[in-house]
Amino acid sequence: MTPLPPVRGLRPDGTIDREGSPDRVTADFAPVVRALRTRLGEVYGARMHSAYLYGSIPRGTAVPGVSDLDALVALHTEPDSTERADAARLLEELDDRFPQIDGGGILVDDVPRLTGALERHDGGFFVACLCTPLTGPDLADRLPRYRPTSLLARETNGDLPLVLPRWRTRLAQAATDDELRALSRGAARRLTRTGLTLVMPSWGGWTSDLDLAADVFGHYHPDRREQMRTAARTARRPGADRALLTDLVEDLAPWLAEEYAATHGTKAPRP
Repeated sequence: MTPLPPVRGLRPDGTIDREGSPDRVTADFAPVVRALRTRLGEVYGARMHSAYLYGSIPRGTAVPGVSDLDALVALHTEPDSTERADAARLLEELDDRFPQIDGGGILVDDVPRLTGALERHDGGFFVACLCTPLTGPDLADRLPRYRPTSLLARETNGDLPLVLPRWRTRLAQAATDDELRALSRGAARRLTRTGLTLVMPSWGGWTSDLDLAADVFGHYHPDRREQMRTAARTARRPGADRALLTDLVEDLAPWLAEEYAATHGTKAPRP
């Protein structure tokens, strides 16, 4: 059995610490962040309550020309299709303007949903622990402090059985290397993070470091350790290897979904 990595990612009181900070944004990405803040204000105006960064840029681990730009916009009320499309166009604009970033995503959500009871241990956790404030009042002030519990595991990643059929369809229909790489990246990230949260309550910590997540998982499930390490590598450097992707989607994912349901149950249904 591989050694268990030391617990990390917690505050002194045992709750999960916030991952990122504005101070960790490196000089390479500071112009991107400034432009994002300005353009979000211009695009959404008074409709925007607050905005956040997440991912490698606020964690200070982003690599110029490789890393993506990930952000969340919280509107006062539910966004419409136009406002979601505005986010996609803004990302394209910034991606074209700044060679430091390679794609990404700007999520658009609303304050009532992110702070409501149904999302308390999913969207709320995401904002409070995985997002770094960019502009506006911090919604984390309205949310609890989170611990690495089975409830948190269930509500963050307990819907893998719903995702798996979509992956299988995309894999069957993928006709280009770009389509395979896109699926590889998304599926491998999700599998690695689900693997971590499967064992998170036993480990007692939190991390978004995919390699560390795979190592923590591998301590508890050594027979699946190499598969999960492959998933972590694929998430960081996605390729177009159909056979590798098939192994992740058709073998690791179904096993993980079944193990997850038996350990933590399934995520509360969403509308």
